[in-house]
Amino acid sequence: MALTKSRNRWKWVRWPRIILAKAILRLFGWKYNYAVSKDITKAVMVVAPHTSNWDFILGRLCYNALDIRVRFMIKKESFVFPLNLIIRAWGGVPVDRKNPGNIAEQMAAQFAKYDELVLGITPEGTRKPNPHWKKGFYRIAMQANVPMILTYLDYKKKFGFVGKVVIPSGDYAADMKIMSEFFAECTACHPENYVTPQF
Repeated sequence: MALTKSRNRWKWVRWPRIILAKAILRLFGWKYNYAVSKDITKAVMVVAPHTSNWDFILGRLCYNALDIRVRFMIKKESFVFPLNLIIRAWGGVPVDRKNPGNIAEQMAAQFAKYDELVLGITPEGTRKPNPHWKKGFYRIAMQANVPMILTYLDYKKKFGFVGKVVIPSGDYAADMKIMSEFFAECTACHPENYVTPQF
């Protein structure tokens, strides 16, 4: 992931976090790889399968080890002092969930606001088997005119992979076929809770 000049200037501050994440992953036998263009500064990070709370913990460790700042959506009511300082530090982006039909437009505005923004989304929306993925991630990518980066955690191989870029074409079914084939390559933490998405 390309770093903007302002963020690259502060990389030395992040080194302890990077080193610690790498050490923890190495201790538990996990490896990771970032195989997409490092010129991408804005994207929707599509993360699947999502079957365990460990996905968040291991995902954050892999992102930290790779020095990728991944943000996530959280309701704007949570952004009250001093909690807002912690949420923003962890990558929270405020959204008005009382107006769900407008979230794609809200996030498009956020993408326009920042010179570097990677938004992480788990489209299954649940840790239970769900063949009907929420389409919000796709609408956001289309509205913001940014690529989707496909990411998975393979628990069998103990491997975190940021591995494919999909440019939303507007043909949801065709793009979902590409994504479904990519995520079929990995083994979820609880394989019985992941089913092939329908599109």
